[in-house]
Amino acid sequence: MNSYDGDETGGERTFAALPPAAGRGFAQTWWGRAWLDALEGTALDSGQLKAGRRLARAGAVGAVSVRPGRITAVVQDRDRTAHRADVLLQELSAEQWDRFLAMAVERAGHVAALLDREMPTHLVEDAGSAGIELLPGLGDLEPECDCGAWDHCGHTAALCYQLARLLDQDPFVLLLMRGRGENALLEALRTRGDASAGQPARDVEGVDAAEAYAAGDILPSLPGAPALPAEPGVPPSLGTEEGPPEGIDPSALEFLAARTAVRAQRLLAEALREAPRARAGEPETTVSRDAVRLAAGEPSRAVTDRLAEGSGRGREGLAVAVRAWRHGGAAALAVLDEEWTVRGEGLARARAALESAWDEDERPVLRARANRWTVVDAPVQLRLSRDGRWWPYRKERGRWVPAGGPAQDPATALASAERTRAE
Repeated sequence: MNSYDGDETGGERTFAALPPAAGRGFAQTWWGRAWLDALEGTALDSGQLKAGRRLARAGAVGAVSVRPGRITAVVQDRDRTAHRADVLLQELSAEQWDRFLAMAVERAGHVAALLDREMPTHLVEDAGSAGIELLPGLGDLEPECDCGAWDHCGHTAALCYQLARLLDQDPFVLLLMRGRGENALLEALRTRGDASAGQPARDVEGVDAAEAYAAGDILPSLPGAPALPAEPGVPPSLGTEEGPPEGIDPSALEFLAARTAVRAQRLLAEALREAPRARAGEPETTVSRDAVRLAAGEPSRAVTDRLAEGSGRGREGLAVAVRAWRHGGAAALAVLDEEWTVRGEGLARARAALESAWDEDERPVLRARANRWTVVDAPVQLRLSRDGRWWPYRKERGRWVPAGGPAQDPATALASAERTRAE
């Protein structure tokens, strides 16, 4: 792979054309799949997405140029006609980059992960808590193509599928699209880190109460809300000289308090966002689901046994539920637990998605039951959630277990199930 980094304000990188991708999914990482979700959840014509996948798999996408706010490539049709395709993504503002740098400096693990060409979920979540959306959302990928299409065409779709492969290899590609190249970003982090290390503490000056009252409305406005704590608070120890009252398990109570602190910090982070994301459609919390949430916090064996019994799942069932929770929270747990009949318009959309996901000679044979499609003669399965996303499953020791996060494209989801099965 050839690449070039330009000036310190962002610059440009050019990636050589990738080889054909026949028989494989385009995104292997969760952030690569999130990129494709932004494409597939917005495009109005599923036929153009199918055409884009076909072109990308055939190696019809030329060298990809990545620069702040835009990616560009020449894409060849099957008749060898060349088209220039561009996809635009809004850059982060200088103020947003400043907040991102401040967040990253406070957490050295974020920088280390990026240098390892990883984009952990907590990095994206922490950025979101600071009001910075790194990954594109629905409608954020704006297409431009000289073929004249006003929406995503096969050429811009092919470019997006190809870029998902590049993102798998190097998440700095996404940060460059957002406005900062790797070298410029790392230099800014180093400079800010040096400045933070040598900054002296400042005394806070007070105001005399009588003067403040007399000043009335000429005083400046109140300061902004304090910064979000870097970590959840640590609950106090429950150890005492006396034993606990009958029926009280101190270790379980300490664990519950710790998980409550984690949840409180997450809720505070969402409240402090400039543009909170809607939580509509999230499954209602139940005792059973809350038990799974608590079990995902890796409590002691005794607490896990109580959660397994209280949820009615048993130890093995709780372990599978925790795996689902880690792939997608309450929404993933609903997909694990619920079997429902797909009817009417929803069934028509599902069939259209399955029809367009593969070329005729690559399409697997699927057996449908309710919202679940199982590959014939293979221990892998697709499950459709009520919001239209596809979730990969595989069979282990006679039980269906979640194999990854959701995708808008059934072929991408099935590739996740097959990959984890091979591993």
